[in-house]
Amino acid sequence: MIKFQTNIVGRNKAGERDCKVRQKRILVACEFSGRVRDAFLDRGFDAISCDLRPSDSDRGKSRHYQGNVLDIIGDEWDLVIAHPECTYLCNSGVRWLHTQPGRWMKMIQAAMFFRMCLEANAAHVCVENPIPHCYAMEIIEEPYSQIIQPWQYGHGETKATCFWLRNLPQLQPTNVVPGREGRIHRLPPGPNRSKLRSMTYEGVALAFADQWGAHLNKESGFTSANNKRVQLLCDSCKRRVPFCHWYDDGQRIVRYLTCDGFSATEPVL
Repeated sequence: MIKFQTNIVGRNKAGERDCKVRQKRILVACEFSGRVRDAFLDRGFDAISCDLRPSDSDRGKSRHYQGNVLDIIGDEWDLVIAHPECTYLCNSGVRWLHTQPGRWMKMIQAAMFFRMCLEANAAHVCVENPIPHCYAMEIIEEPYSQIIQPWQYGHGETKATCFWLRNLPQLQPTNVVPGREGRIHRLPPGPNRSKLRSMTYEGVALAFADQWGAHLNKESGFTSANNKRVQLLCDSCKRRVPFCHWYDDGQRIVRYLTCDGFSATEPVL
């Protein structure tokens, strides 16, 4: 099991100070960019990413598991957000099932992996993929919960993305902008094409952390103070790190990150 530093100074139900209140644990599966993971980290969550590739983010060394997500998806998580490979599942590539040898078996394997993500050991789950074809849906079985577009979150582009949600509210648009460019679909062939196509838009990642993070905090009795974040220096390496205010039963609590994880904090009186 991946170990986290999860102490935060708060108060238990009896009103006593308690340093063992555990912050929510979040797994962002099949993510190498770190965008979703870092958005949750900036809001004070214990979040890691996992992918077969190394993380592109500066936090990758300490907050990224490079390997098969099936190694850790059975651990206890509060939220799993998964981005499984869509090559063999998306509707745009269905025609290749009938022309490329071996594609059917790869599609079946991809759909089974998708189902494993849906069945992750977490109270809250989101699995993300483009619109799937009918053959994949016969294996996945569960219909998607909603479809979003990047232009609803500050990016003037089109890329229909489906979410399969369990115990999560639908993601609400945050910044509807003009522009309906199909930039992702027109990327030229190249070694980084699939990598660029699979990256989560920054505005969508922030919406995940803001909306679903608030949903998780509401369940545990924490709410973000007004999204107030400033910058402090890490005591160990003097790099700038996020700093957050939280409320627990009216008690304002400071929580910040170091390069090694989360610090223990004291209430602000």
